[in-house]
Amino acid sequence: MSTHPTTPSQTVGPYLHIGLPWADGPYAVAEGAPGAVWIRGTVYDGAGAVVTDALIETWQADPAGRFDHPDDPRGATSHPGFRAFGRCPTDASGEYGVLTLKPGSVPGPEGDQAPHIDVSVFARGMLNRVVTRVYFPEEEAANAADPVLNSIADPEARATLVARPAPDGYRFDVRLQGDGETVFFDI
Repeated sequence: MSTHPTTPSQTVGPYLHIGLPWADGPYAVAEGAPGAVWIRGTVYDGAGAVVTDALIETWQADPAGRFDHPDDPRGATSHPGFRAFGRCPTDASGEYGVLTLKPGSVPGPEGDQAPHIDVSVFARGMLNRVVTRVYFPEEEAANAADPVLNSIADPEARATLVARPAPDGYRFDVRLQGDGETVFFDI
């Protein structure tokens, strides 16, 4: 056991993991909803170890590419039980999962953005969240035209934002640092 005092950066991450989740947080849509898919993954630290006390938060458009938010004057389409927001802590193996609906393309200032989900990662040692996106592998044409993906010059770095197919949806691992580090955005 360490005799060094706890520093602020050592206390913020675990609090987020303990204090912010809620029971149905991983369900952006109800179980059994038509078209529901899981976004599952593991969070890794810079040494490649799993992060067991991280928190994943997601925000997204509905399948028609609309947001249920005052900033989207188009308004959301009707998808009963869909709340567009998910939050899941990682477990003892560093795994998280969010059940949701695949979003549609979203209009942006530089053209349509490919279907994607915004992801915030909170973890120990980070005083601020990091923000990334999940894109979908079957959306090759939309991904190729996406202005945000195209802003990333390195193809290997760009690939860190594309999920892999999984039996019940998609797999999206997050690497906070090191080899294969996930691209994070300066927002």
